[in-house]
Amino acid sequence: MNKEKYCILAGGCFWCASKPYYEYDGIMKVYSGYCGGDEINPTYEQVKKQQTKHMESIKLIYDENIITYKEILDIYFETIDPFDDSGQFIDRGYSYSTAIFYQNDEMLKEIKDYIKKYEINVNKKVLVKILPENEFYMAEEYHQDFAIKNPEEMEKELIESGRKTK
Repeated sequence: MNKEKYCILAGGCFWCASKPYYEYDGIMKVYSGYCGGDEINPTYEQVKKQQTKHMESIKLIYDENIITYKEILDIYFETIDPFDDSGQFIDRGYSYSTAIFYQNDEMLKEIKDYIKKYEINVNKKVLVKILPENEFYMAEEYHQDFAIKNPEEMEKELIESGRKTK
């Protein structure tokens, strides 16, 4: 039986942040959007220009029977720089910073425990924000599934951003 859940993560450019998740069983859908601010219906231009308190974010719909939240966090931490709170790679500014949005106290505890173990393993302080979930606004349609629709442009973006070497 499908046990559908979701989570919201900010990991810099949402095209880059979403790309890895398409490759995993159990990820049913990846949405690009904006979370963390209080502006209603922010636009890409507003968020990109730091005119709202939103971060480019992804919303993952997943089947907990196939992929766990911990596994999602493993993927997240493999694809971001958790020690940079000023953006990610070449994308700078608050709207490109990292955050994990929690829905309840149980999820908050799981995130804090995960980060504590991660910090012990790397002997370094993680700078990823842990924030209560608020409204997730879908990004404009051309941002949705960008990596799937534009594989060549996505590859170029990953290399130019510094997330991937040639």
